[in-house]
Amino acid sequence: MPYAITQTCCTDASCVAACPVNCIHPTPDEPDFGTTDMLYVDPRTCIDCGACADACPVDAVHPVDALRGPLEGYAAINAEFYADRPSSRATGTGPVFHDWGPPTFDRAIPAGFPALDVAVVGTGPAGMYAVQDLLLHTNARVTLIDRLSVPGGLVRFGVAPDHPATKRIGETFARHHTHHRLRMRLGVEVGRDVTAAELAAEHDAVIYAVGASEARALGVPGEDLPGSLAATTVVGWYNGHPEIAPAAVDLSASRVVVVGTGNVALDVARILTAEPADLAGTAIAAPALGLLRDTAVREVVLLGRRGPETAAYTRSELLALTRRHGVELVVDDEDPRTGRAIDSAAPGEHAALLQGVRRETVDWSAPPPEGSRRLVLRFHSAPVAVSGSDHVAGLRVTGRDGEVEIPAGLVVRAVGHRGTPLPGLPFDDATGVVPNQDGRVDGMPGTYVVGWIKRGSSGGIGANRTCAAETVRALLDDAVAGRLPARPRRRIPLPLLGGRARGRREPSGH
Repeated sequence: MPYAITQTCCTDASCVAACPVNCIHPTPDEPDFGTTDMLYVDPRTCIDCGACADACPVDAVHPVDALRGPLEGYAAINAEFYADRPSSRATGTGPVFHDWGPPTFDRAIPAGFPALDVAVVGTGPAGMYAVQDLLLHTNARVTLIDRLSVPGGLVRFGVAPDHPATKRIGETFARHHTHHRLRMRLGVEVGRDVTAAELAAEHDAVIYAVGASEARALGVPGEDLPGSLAATTVVGWYNGHPEIAPAAVDLSASRVVVVGTGNVALDVARILTAEPADLAGTAIAAPALGLLRDTAVREVVLLGRRGPETAAYTRSELLALTRRHGVELVVDDEDPRTGRAIDSAAPGEHAALLQGVRRETVDWSAPPPEGSRRLVLRFHSAPVAVSGSDHVAGLRVTGRDGEVEIPAGLVVRAVGHRGTPLPGLPFDDATGVVPNQDGRVDGMPGTYVVGWIKRGSSGGIGANRTCAAETVRALLDDAVAGRLPARPRRRIPLPLLGGRARGRREPSGH
């Protein structure tokens, strides 16, 4: 019985490297890697060895005959990916071992090469994949820095609490926190506690993995009203982010509008309509769970500027929404383009997952229906203005016959993220990234970037693995070629670095 990859796939390709018969695609050396929602097992080639399941850091791989409930459809989803592809089984008998390996740097460090001192700023997935490469494949000494008092970044504060398997990758990263060649500095912010120049003087190289923490604005009147929030605020609220107030989200209104149809928008909508008892055993913050127990929210509207065929959510996340119990999913059928896209969608396309979902032309002048909670997907509709005087009262949006007012007490914008300038580093305000070439920061030898601050806010957790491999490869190439600047081997006084140290012991005189 073959295996199948399911909803929580992080696409970091650990399973690809483990598979002895090359039956998991796309691989990191194939052109569509990073563009698909997830990775897929070819059921025609799988030999049922289970190596992929053992290697998966997020428990996303299961035998097909063990799939139950919401996961049952993933056998077909995996098979659909190979419907128009040749079998990955090579001709001949017996397993065929492929040459692709883990996405680390592909060169050896010369024997006797001195150990590098490298600082990594950021403890999220991008930073930790870089740390993992440095610790497991070089003799580098690593200083890991984060502005928060707890490590984890996106895994800890960005993944929804009802996705515990995805959060499990944090355990893989955490085992490096106590490595004998790593010291951790928490509660240290570049630009406040230490400068980029000081870090550069202290280390042979510095890698910045600071993400893209700023939510994109809608650019419409009224979006600064109380009750209009960035999705980053809502996500941080239910994950217990230390910089988000426990009462930051007001759940006193019956309707919420979430602008956006990406996975973050779906996460917000799912948590706001979840049964509190189902969240009680998850990693949700206790104050958020308390507010959800007393919530007045009965309806969440997901607003998409374009049609269902181009929505940004992954098929796996939408499939999970269609299979929820106790929450009705409805498609607003006001625009005929929505219905046509759904009806004409071919199997495997985004819109096809909505073919069994109830469609109705929603009357926004009426309050949300009593009884069960519901999610409404409204496509081909753009925000025009957030209405209200001293608090959000609704959202005015485009419609087929003119503008429409959707009454709501809370509006959440989930239309993407962008990086913010870091003192001492160049910044491209148009793209929201630090200008770089393969991770090398422009004009700053010895300084590197990885993750969203390097490539923009695209790609999930696993995409950072190959991204980090590229950056670490560039750093090592520069080190071996003698392109790293000579450092005046001075040390930053500990009070300046501040924070809490973990990991290797301080050398004498440090």
